[in-house]
Amino acid sequence: MATAVVVGSGPNGLAAAVCLARRGVRVHVVEAAPVLGGGARSAQVTLPGLVHDECSAFHPAGAASPLFRALRLERYGLRWRWPEIEMTHPLDSGTAGVLWRDIHRTAEAMGVDGEAWLRAFERLGRDFDDLTADVFRPILHLPAHPVTLAAFAARAVAPATWVARAWRRPETRALFAGAAAHAYGSLRAPLSAAVGVLLIAAGHAYGWPVAEGGSQAIVRALAALLADLGGTVETGVRIESLDELDGFDVVLLDVSPRAALRIAGRRLPPRVAHAYRRFRYGPAAYKVDFAVAGGVPWRDEYSRRAGTVHLGGTLEEVAAAEEAVARGRMPARPFVLVGQQYLADPSRSAGDLHPVWAYAHVPHGHPGNVTELIVDQIERFAPGFRMRVAARHIRTVARISAANPNYVGGDIATGAMTGLQTLFRPRIALDPYATGVPGVFLCSAATPPGPGVHGMCGYNAALAALRHLRRGGRTWRQAARSRAYCQKTRSTRAPTARE
Repeated sequence: MATAVVVGSGPNGLAAAVCLARRGVRVHVVEAAPVLGGGARSAQVTLPGLVHDECSAFHPAGAASPLFRALRLERYGLRWRWPEIEMTHPLDSGTAGVLWRDIHRTAEAMGVDGEAWLRAFERLGRDFDDLTADVFRPILHLPAHPVTLAAFAARAVAPATWVARAWRRPETRALFAGAAAHAYGSLRAPLSAAVGVLLIAAGHAYGWPVAEGGSQAIVRALAALLADLGGTVETGVRIESLDELDGFDVVLLDVSPRAALRIAGRRLPPRVAHAYRRFRYGPAAYKVDFAVAGGVPWRDEYSRRAGTVHLGGTLEEVAAAEEAVARGRMPARPFVLVGQQYLADPSRSAGDLHPVWAYAHVPHGHPGNVTELIVDQIERFAPGFRMRVAARHIRTVARISAANPNYVGGDIATGAMTGLQTLFRPRIALDPYATGVPGVFLCSAATPPGPGVHGMCGYNAALAALRHLRRGGRTWRQAARSRAYCQKTRSTRAPTARE
């Protein structure tokens, strides 16, 4: 029986482990932290009884993931829960852009922008499964659904600010800008519309649900399935070198390219090592969890019923703030995401005390305290919020990167989603999961299709590992021994007559 070890237990690492185990591979997972989960952990960090997601919170990609649906994780306790309204983007006027899962209800509320919204997203939402069949894979492949992919690409390749010109109302433009800002980069750059188009299409196809009981429920379901398949898990073990992983046929690394450089060391081919060193990390997150009595008193009534609320004002304001952050400057009014998961999942609350999740986009490695800027942005659209806060828990950029080494400099996307790196992560290659070290593969969010709790990075990397095993490929240790033997043979052979 072939054997595999997976380093890291985020959703991608566990997804890779499950996919290998389902194909008969004996799998062992090692995790440096005391608990599994990576970016999908949950904990009571403010007051007893209030469940907060530590990083990832809303899961349009998780509900849409072809892997998660195929694994039938509901058998292991995973339950998706939806808010009444998926997302809002309030403005100072007291109005807001509003996203319902029902695209026709969304378009109707947009008035003059409704028809343009339908033209942009109706087909993509209807054919979202066809779209994910292509965009959840490496960019270099023969498209399975070229017409749907072309419809997506027509808008995705453009700057987000250009795409937003299709709409006339400031509420509609702001609604799109907030979704596009999930890419953590300039909204004026090419390809900056891609994440926004994908998230809104996913919202209309699957909504923006939460996992009942917290995002940790996704990890628990994957870990339970892995156990049923015979896989094993070990926590509190930090891997520093491939030398600690001898004896496995394949190694999968749910780590950042920087960590892969450290673990693989000089075994990496120079071209791959060069690409990993050049891999760019993007802006950071600064997170504050609040315990709020009675919920957030939004001025806009729709935001009181929305799972996700994006704060930043108009399209122009959001674009300016994201531009500043991308250039390393801290804006006075940063883009802030607020999560009200308890609206979909009341089990996270304790009586009239509710967990409210919030983070701001800040420059990479930002050392400052941004807590009051976040509170100010919430207060701007919800006067009286400060008076309702019963407790808070702050995770600075330094704390975020220390808690999860994949988040270099606080970059929770595990790599900048800008330029060619949006398409080719972590390097330009037919097989972006291969590290160039025989039998060693990268399976983190630094690989296609990128960030999000969907498991598809792990799934794709597992397929690459299985192809390697079917070909009878060597392990990294066998390759090292072979090179050492060849070098020894060359150094001890008898000289030829010519020599």
